[in-house]
Amino acid sequence: MRQQIAETLALEALGWIAAQEGLLDAFLHMSGATIEDVRRDAGKPAFLIGVLDFLMAEDARVMSFCDAHGHDYEAPMRARAALPGGRAHHWT
Repeated sequence: MRQQIAETLALEALGWIAAQEGLLDAFLHMSGATIEDVRRDAGKPAFLIGVLDFLMAEDARVMSFCDAHGHDYEAPMRARAALPGGRAHHWT
């Protein structure tokens, strides 16, 4: 997946999170971000990685988001890996 597509998917996820009852508050609480941070940093890869991590923390979120946007269930994981700094580190 190209970075631009990954960023678009992550921004779709942010919009979906914001539209779900109580989910934006949960994201802000988990991430420590404020609404101002979201507005300022929404286009930054590191912030988008956090959005995808939050989304992927629960299978039900991934499934609901992907179903709503026509993505396969592995798309958020592929998007995360395509963002700078998003590849999982293997320590072995």
